[in-house]
Amino acid sequence: MTERRPHTPQTPRTPHIPLPKRLTLHLAALATCLTLCGAAYPVPPHPGPGPAPGPVAPDPAPDPAPDSPAPVDALVPGEPRAPGQVVYLMDTPDQVLPPLVYEPTAAEEAVEPAAPAAGVERLVEYVPGNEVGVAACSRQAGPYQRQVERWLKLPADGKQSAADCAAIRRFQTDHGIRPNSGFAGPATWGTMRLLAARANPNAAGHCPVRRTRIACVDLDRQIMWVQKQTKVTFGPVAIRSGRPGFATRTGTYPVYWRHKNHWSTIYNAPMPYAQFFSGGQAFHAIYDNIYSTVGSRGCVNLTYSDAKRLWGALAKGDPVHIWGRRPGA
Repeated sequence: MTERRPHTPQTPRTPHIPLPKRLTLHLAALATCLTLCGAAYPVPPHPGPGPAPGPVAPDPAPDPAPDSPAPVDALVPGEPRAPGQVVYLMDTPDQVLPPLVYEPTAAEEAVEPAAPAAGVERLVEYVPGNEVGVAACSRQAGPYQRQVERWLKLPADGKQSAADCAAIRRFQTDHGIRPNSGFAGPATWGTMRLLAARANPNAAGHCPVRRTRIACVDLDRQIMWVQKQTKVTFGPVAIRSGRPGFATRTGTYPVYWRHKNHWSTIYNAPMPYAQFFSGGQAFHAIYDNIYSTVGSRGCVNLTYSDAKRLWGALAKGDPVHIWGRRPGA
């Protein structure tokens, strides 16, 4: 009888998978490179503790202000607003659509719109924010530096100098512009434009000469007047027309409705001595600085005193001729 040995299970062998010759060569080259690179570029020793921390160096001083003029939209009133200048009255409205036209009663027309508080119509220059209330001579060139320099017969280089500032300050003092810091802002240049137009506002002939009365609105110079033939019967006076996106419409339109105590129901704001000529656009008074840097929403704004006088200078049906473009709009 043949003896049988007990069966011992065999551990399975992992099959040998030969590496491709190309991969073997690559691995060998990598090992050689690591060995040589480590010898050629040893790890540098630790530098040890650094020096004790000292005072932190201050940031470099900013570059001096450029000679370029300060932008108009960055300016603010150079003096605090007068009592009675309520914020919601600053931004005068354009109703876009024609207002609800009706015939005011005699009793309603007998009531005069509320007069502005004392000081509201003063000429306040708009200045950079860091110059509000500063009495010293401004070193900053204003947005109308070249125009003001030409008016004053100074070298028109667009840069503020001590001589420029002194001359501008004298003009501001003579015409009641505050603060009289010599900054060439919108109130200073607007006053000069108005003075230049007084002798003959229609010298360029943009407003039609008619036998009858016509209101002339020059958006380029931001002035208006009334003339009959070649005789100026009202003005010229300063205006504020529409801002970008709310431009005052150009063309010729009749005054189709006059409402002395008009109140905008859309913007909840007064429009004293309103004389409508194109949809919701009208002449009317504002209780604010006529030279403010923000334009209206389409209406032709006047000071309260000028709008009150214009009320007596025009009548329903009178034509209004408008041309040009508001600077910056």
